[in-house]
Amino acid sequence: MTDYAARRTMMVDTQVRPSDVTKFPIIDAMLSVPRESFVPRDKREAAYIGENVELGGGRVVLEPRTLAKMLDALDIANDELVLDIGTGLGYSSAVIARIAEAVIAVEDDEDRADEAQALLSENGSDNVVLHKGALTAGAADHGPYDVIIVQGGVEYLPEALTEQLKEGGRICVLFQTGALGEVRIGYKIDGKMHWRLAFNAGAPVLPGFEKHAAFSL
Repeated sequence: MTDYAARRTMMVDTQVRPSDVTKFPIIDAMLSVPRESFVPRDKREAAYIGENVELGGGRVVLEPRTLAKMLDALDIANDELVLDIGTGLGYSSAVIARIAEAVIAVEDDEDRADEAQALLSENGSDNVVLHKGALTAGAADHGPYDVIIVQGGVEYLPEALTEQLKEGGRICVLFQTGALGEVRIGYKIDGKMHWRLAFNAGAPVLPGFEKHAAFSL
């Protein structure tokens, strides 16, 4: 029988801590949430390798290092409301739920959303609300949010998402340009977004977040 708890500890010790992620709430969350439960059954043996795990349809569970560093850069407090765009089967939301006060998890695939809801319930993530709908639309009815995080690559970021940020709130986005990706943190100050580079990473561009080519004759 696979010892997933040991693999989880190794993941943190070899992928997360060496990436300068040392905040206790993040370490504790990643040690506690069973990542293998939130990936497709045929991918469970690959749950703890340092790569994105494919969900199908161009979607992935972000590699542990990338998610951990995104959370580290966001520095989420335990009284904050977080919007998690593209939760997939719920892993990112389960991790964030152990750090934040509450999480609104957005998933656009009906079957995947239902499975995520069941897995989150089994994991005891009672402070996560699963919202079914377009990832690009967010979940305005539950906002505004202290923090927004996007679980995949983005070429184009809809204003609908930044509009759901509270004044002083922040958003973490992996902007993908070809094979190159940059994770940036955006801060909403006086109603405008101000961005800073956090680190480099890569992930497939989420459906709906592609940059549309300009029309030309």
